Amino acid sequence: MPESISRAEVAHLARLARLAVTEEELDRFAGQLDVILGAVARVGTVAADDIEPTSHAVPVTNVFRADQVRPGLTQQQALSGAPAQEEGRFQVPRILGEEA
Repeated sequence: MPESISRAEVAHLARLARLAVTEEELDRFAGQLDVILGAVARVGTVAADDIEPTSHAVPVTNVFRADQVRPGLTQQQALSGAPAQEEGRFQVPRILGEEA
């Protein structure tokens, strides 16, 4: 178990974080930080040499299907329902006022 964090250390951390804390808060925060540091220390002791490090709690598998070439629309079929077309492309109104 790590040493307890002192009120002076809490005050120093508060100054670094530019926090104004009262005397009562120094005592309360010191106790809360002790609990947090204890929990972190316990996590460090759990890891054992016989346990392989993991990045996920459960196995992750790729859910993508393999690419398969399939027939699609021809250019004529794709443009057949367009209200306007020009040079084999969909014709849409100009919205940015750019010159071609």
